[in-house]
Parts: sequence; structure tokens; C-alpha cells
Amino acid sequence: MEILKIRGGKALQGQIRASGAKNAMTKLLVASLLSDRKCTFYNVPNIGDVEITVNLCKEIGSEVKWDKKNKILEISTAELKTSYVPQRYSGSNRIPILMIGALLGRTDEDIIVPTIGGDLIGSRPVDLHIHALQKLGATIEYREMKKEGAYFAHAHQGLKGAVITLNYPSVGATENTILAAVRAKGTTLIKNAAIEPEIIDLILFLQKLGANIMVDVDRTICIQQATEFHDVEHIVLTDRNEVASYAMAAIATKGRVLVEGAEHLHMIAFLNKLREIGGGFQIRSNGIEFFYDQPLHGGLHLETDVHPGFMTDWQQPFIVLLTQARGASVLHETVYENRFGYTNTLKEMGADIELFTQCLGGKCCRFASSNHLHSLVVKGPTALKAKEIAIPDLRAGFAYVMAALLSTEESTITNVDYLDRGYEDLVGKLTSLGADIIRHSAKAALKNLLRSEPKPV
Repeated sequence: MEILKIRGGKALQGQIRASGAKNAMTKLLVASLLSDRKCTFYNVPNIGDVEITVNLCKEIGSEVKWDKKNKILEISTAELKTSYVPQRYSGSNRIPILMIGALLGRTDEDIIVPTIGGDLIGSRPVDLHIHALQKLGATIEYREMKKEGAYFAHAHQGLKGAVITLNYPSVGATENTILAAVRAKGTTLIKNAAIEPEIIDLILFLQKLGANIMVDVDRTICIQQATEFHDVEHIVLTDRNEVASYAMAAIATKGRVLVEGAEHLHMIAFLNKLREIGGGFQIRSNGIEFFYDQPLHGGLHLETDVHPGFMTDWQQPFIVLLTQARGASVLHETVYENRFGYTNTLKEMGADIELFTQCLGGKCCRFASSNHLHSLVVKGPTALKAKEIAIPDLRAGFAYVMAALLSTEESTITNVDYLDRGYEDLVGKLTSLGADIIRHSAKAALKNLLRSEPKPV
């Protein structure tokens, strides 16, 4: 196990380059399984979730060449060795369930995938996935295995286009349906689809691959059957979660950071909220520069939502930022029902946060009257103190790193592997910006501690 030692109190200064998006690259790898052609990706992030997905594709039969230094990855799947995703991938991330959509059109064999995993931030039901794929002609059932359950799927009669209306614009369900529809006979319409930038990036890749896809203005995605596939070269879009993370850390520490490669179009909702509390930013030709411009002020009302709304993945570090803003602010989480577990640690560090089960927002959400703590009020400014912290999930992990950067004492952070899933070279980037952060093994830390202890006389 590795740990982070962070001594805060330093303003972040300098520039970094945004990495490729985790939530795009992992899905692109799965999409490459639709054909036997070579796909070459650029700006590939060297992170844990990509590593897991690469290994998963290799299990299926993919040949992969990954130049991590130059961020280039080549993948081709001439033949499927198997359509069974081993149980050891159960709970690793949310990718295995997407294998169903990608493989239904390539094999008559049963596709077997384990249950989904990911961060413990609330339920991740796959009923939307299953219902959509069944409408396309797939047969899917859940069965208990030796240790954990798995989903069995096939389309022996082939897939046929259909009109599918999602009762919630789920990102995963939209992606799974798109992947299956590419090889389905005829035309498929997905209504009330998710339209996140990562999904648009997936659509761009699939169009290069040979698919015919159109996105309409009313969240409708139209897919026609692809009959011919091509080799593809594709540049992965930059990670808007990473961009926002470093933006908030820069402003919270009263610094100035240029994030090269940051896409203005993908950050509109975030930038608006940043401006509302007095956070500074300037759009440059090569990215976005974020800086502390004036004392931050609260009074913000914020609701997370699907794109083009404020991302749920932005709210954890944003709450840390709001602990440094004068006044009270309200946040209403509408995407996941259990995403406030991280606030207990922030409160122990000195944050003034109160949770509520009511919808403290302009609209009622899916969690109204369900007794889920999904709204909060945060007051500031408050000084944050150092703490020993165990990371519970990826986005909470960066929030804790950010909180540690605001303390003048030394914090110790464990479960660093969560950060590795989504942040490329976190320590290297923060160090280049002037942060006092060290990563080493817990064993090495114990040895250093024993060396520093006074010896008995």
C-alpha cells in the first residue's frame, strides 16, 4: 500500500497539460471490439481504469500496443478468443457491462460479464441497459455464479433496430445501446439519451469506424446499421474532470495555473459557477488559466445534473472550494443518492457542512422523499486542519488532496489507488506546481518514522 504525505499552505503556480479523458478512453477501447480493424488512439492517459480495460480487451482477444511515453495505443481484435469476461473483473469498474453491447453483433456465443463496480457513491442499476438491449433483440438474464452473479446475453436471431426511450438519460445505458445498435439491422432511435462530451467523442470515433450516427436537438440519437468498417485514428478528448480539479485547487490555494488542452466548450457549466463565487479564469489559445482574483464569496445555489448541467464529479472538490468562500452555499445532488459520505472527513478537518434529505433545489429529483442525504449547506470561510485520511472513492480522493493542500500541517492519505484510477501522474503534476507532496510505500513511511523516533538512553 502506498500513501501520500501532503503539507499544505502553498499556492499552486505554473502550468500542466490535461490528460486524455478516463470516461472517454475506456469506452473507446470497448467500442474498438465492434470490428476487426486497427484502431489507433492518441492522448491516451496512463491511469488505472485504462489499464484494467486494456487487460479486459486482451482477455477477449485484442492485440494491444501501448506506448505510454508518447500516449499512443493501437488495438485490433481480428477474432474473439472468448466472450466470457472473467469474474475477477467484477467490481473493478463499470466497463464489463458495456461488453454486452459491443459483442452482441460479433458473436453467436453467450456473452458472460460480471456485475459492475466502481466507486461506492450509490446504486448503479443496469435495468436501463438490459431493457434497451432487449428491445434490440438481445436475451439477457442474471445468474448466480460461485462467488458473485453475472449477466448472460446473446442475440441468436440477430439484433434489429428499435425505438428506445430511456426514462433517465443514463450515460452507461446510452453507450451500451449505441454500441449494440451499430450492428443492429435497420435504424435505432435512442430518445432521452445522455449527450455528455465523452458520448459525443464515442460517436465521432464510431463514425470514423463506419457507423452512421446523428444526434438531434431533443436528446435523440439515431444509429443506422454499419455494414463496412475501417481503420481509425482518433485523438482522445481531454479530461474535464481533471481540468476542473486542478482549477479548483489553484483558486482555493490562491494560486494561478494554466491547464493546457482544457476545452472551453466542455467546461461552460463549471466556469459559470466558478465566476459566481469570484473565481478567476481566462480562456487562452492553448487552454484555460485559473487564478485567485479576489476573496471568494458564497451565496451559491448549485444543482448537479446530466450534461449540459453541472457534473456530479465536480461537486466534491467544489465543496472544498466553498469552505474558503464567505457565506453559506447550497448544493443539491440529483445524480447519485449516496455521494456525500466524504463530507464527514471534511467536517473533521474543520469544514462547516450540514446534510439534508430534502431537495434543496429548484426542482424535485429522483431522491425526493426517499430519506437519502442528497442536499447540503456549506458555510465559510473555515480553516482546514491536517488529518490522516482514507480515500473512499476517486472524486472524494481529490477533494481530500485539495483539503490537505489548504492545511498548513502535514496530512497522510491512504487508498491512493483510487486516485490512480483517474488522475495521471497526480504527484508529478502537483509537484511541478509547487505543492509539498510525497508518495511512498507505507512500509517506507514506517521505516522513516522509526528512524526519526528518539532512541532510549
